[in-house]
Amino acid sequence: MHVCLCVRVFSTVGVQHLRSFPPSGSSFCSQGNQIKSSCSLVAFVSDQAGKGAVPANLAVQVPCHTDQVTDLDFSPFDDCLLATCSADETVKVWRICEPGQEQPASAEVSLMPRDGKLEQVLFHPAAAGLLAVASSRGLHLWDTGRDTALAGTPKPPHQAPSTSGSLIYLIPSPDIVLHFEATHIFVFSHCLSDAPTRGVAMVPKLALDIGVCEVLRVMQLTENFIIPISYHVPRKDFHADLYPDTLGHMAAMTADEWWAGANKQVLAVPCTVPLTLGPHSHSRFYTDTFSTSPKSQDCSPLSTPSSSAAPSRSPSSTSGLSSGFLPSPSQGCSYSPSCPAGPSSKFRHIQGTVLHRDTHITNLRGMSLTTPGECDGFCANGQRMAVPLAISGGQIAVLELSQPGKLPDTALPTIQNSVNVADFCWDPFDSSKLVVAGDDAKIRMWKIPEGGLVETLTEPACILQGHTEKIYSIKFHPHASGLLASSSYDMTVRLWDLENGVEVKKLHGHQDQIFGMAWSPNGKLLATVCKDGKVRLYDPRKSAEPIQEGPGPEGHRGGRIVWVCDGQYLLVSGFDCRSERQLYLFSATSLASGAVASAPADVAPSTLIPFYDPDTSLAILTGKGDTRVYIFEITPEVPHFIECSSFHASEPHKGLCFLPKTQCNVRDVEVARAVRLGKTTIEPVAFKVPRVRKEFFQDDVFPDTAVWWEPALSAAAWLSGSDGQHRKISLRPTDMTLVSEAPKEAPVRKYLPSSVYLEEKTDEQKKEELLSAMVAKLGNREDPLPQELFEGVDEEEWVRSQVLPQLCKQTVILPQYTAVTPWNLPQMYAYTVDI
Repeated sequence: MHVCLCVRVFSTVGVQHLRSFPPSGSSFCSQGNQIKSSCSLVAFVSDQAGKGAVPANLAVQVPCHTDQVTDLDFSPFDDCLLATCSADETVKVWRICEPGQEQPASAEVSLMPRDGKLEQVLFHPAAAGLLAVASSRGLHLWDTGRDTALAGTPKPPHQAPSTSGSLIYLIPSPDIVLHFEATHIFVFSHCLSDAPTRGVAMVPKLALDIGVCEVLRVMQLTENFIIPISYHVPRKDFHADLYPDTLGHMAAMTADEWWAGANKQVLAVPCTVPLTLGPHSHSRFYTDTFSTSPKSQDCSPLSTPSSSAAPSRSPSSTSGLSSGFLPSPSQGCSYSPSCPAGPSSKFRHIQGTVLHRDTHITNLRGMSLTTPGECDGFCANGQRMAVPLAISGGQIAVLELSQPGKLPDTALPTIQNSVNVADFCWDPFDSSKLVVAGDDAKIRMWKIPEGGLVETLTEPACILQGHTEKIYSIKFHPHASGLLASSSYDMTVRLWDLENGVEVKKLHGHQDQIFGMAWSPNGKLLATVCKDGKVRLYDPRKSAEPIQEGPGPEGHRGGRIVWVCDGQYLLVSGFDCRSERQLYLFSATSLASGAVASAPADVAPSTLIPFYDPDTSLAILTGKGDTRVYIFEITPEVPHFIECSSFHASEPHKGLCFLPKTQCNVRDVEVARAVRLGKTTIEPVAFKVPRVRKEFFQDDVFPDTAVWWEPALSAAAWLSGSDGQHRKISLRPTDMTLVSEAPKEAPVRKYLPSSVYLEEKTDEQKKEELLSAMVAKLGNREDPLPQELFEGVDEEEWVRSQVLPQLCKQTVILPQYTAVTPWNLPQMYAYTVDI
């Protein structure tokens, strides 16, 4: 007879089945459970210590007792706290260490009821550190922080002994209600096993993969396997009705409070959607109930009852059955766009459509393909576009959006900068003002005449000098008119007052090339991403040094930065250490903590250039030479990145530039419009959300939009400490009704209800249906016969039919000149006389 002296604990990350632990033998007679599961660990009773083929990096051997292990249980508030009881009349509480680490030979707590053979042990579901121990003589309650029992109850004399038969417990999840009436129990599902079952453990609800609608998971213990059995509801997306709030991981009270009469309940927490932590990791779930503790506490002594409710195992090192818990924001998390699990966006089916050819500008020749990586390639406002040309002298063509069609074969009027162009952009508050940064460390401001460029311009309206090296990029302030920021190879950022043509601020702190910069939505802060691997935050009016800095993208090939979520986060596109394109999300209040989330894109040499729409929270990204345009909805809540449908172009493009919101056709639910620069063409692209009731204004996707093309204050006012905000307008046409106020349509049932098909019918009803079907196939019995449909004969035709027989009796002259009548002819002759 094998005696079960030990318990083996393992984490099942990446393992579908565990096999070949020592068999228990046919004489195994445990009265309690042989297998138990927490959110991250599974423990089962083993016969002999040190034997079996469970991988060493997954299993922890716990030599528990000197006699048979009769039961075991995990704490509901600590995944690594395991209690065991044995026939040696002892109860032990163990702190399970990481798989692969050395497990202490002694238990953290040993309790000795000395009340005969112990049969069952159970943690209290609401109080921390409270154990119930059942023996052959009675029931005892223990506080794990004490050496004596709180209470003891003798066993009722008429209770049948537990060894007299087999009692099967069907234990559903607390969140799944089994409806039954009287003595009837309805079986809603069953699973056939290939091997005899030694025990079954149910996995806690917080460890389920709710992204694929998993509602229940059990671990089946057989002679040679531990098999996870998962129950799914066939749904395509996450459905909150399947996942009501479930019990959390924090104890409601201590053992002393419960003994004093308290009756508190564990706080329920929501089941939220999973995140995928990279291509080789398993999905983890987020809940704000869990706290992070250092990994050094994994094998710490058992905590006191007052503190035992908090999990002492670090979520970052916890491995789930197929899932665990999300790391803290300081540890970061990544999102895999290819994973279908997770929350869905109302923009997930957004469609990018190239508008009709009549709106294109074609025959664009001599376009420059050598603009620096920090430059967007071209820029546009609501009226015109600026495109650099591959002509000496840094020439830029200016094209009017209101004049589509084929460009002439002759040379176009241009702006001549006399040096290579590094970056350029339109003044957001003046559609006729173009600012160009050159290789000579100068910034030139050009004024486009009314109606467009009709002749080549050679003299700029203003020249700004101050940088000592080539300029990387330039950005206008979002609220103050005439305020410009520029970054340069001299590793400084300078602010310029265009009205007076002077430098007003100079920012320091960068150690290498500045990849990109962006103003905050309120215009107070300036963020930069640098080649030295840092993201920095400046308050230019208060300090020339960064007020925050933190780790940025690991790659050194390029980067862009943009503010998202009303200035709460910074979205950075860059490269990882393998030169793969990545998106990173940083909290604007704690850059030093690193990225709170990331999303992989693909492998390509160009940097993803982001555009963010604050009205819809959509981030639209593409790179130079790409054919794909990525679209994400950015949310302040986990998982932060929600991927939507991508737009694929027929050929590579040089860039994408977005137009003001007023250019969108809201009647066709167009949420963004851009112009796409191809090899020889400029094409408008509309991004639309498919909706059924387009006759109504979709106010859920068209909130009031900011009039960002009008200044809120002057540069001098901003420099003096003032702040301003843009006014907002509604895009709703006057003749459209809000979809939120539209009358609701009655639902139309596509198919008849199942009760119509399943209703029992009498024999008479079936006979009548059969006859009706036959009649319908043969035709109506009351229809007239075909001959009855013939028309009658006219009166004149009837008279002629009466005269005909009389004429047939007249004499017929035969060729032999014999006078006979038709009745005298032999039968072998048959004559017909037609009159």
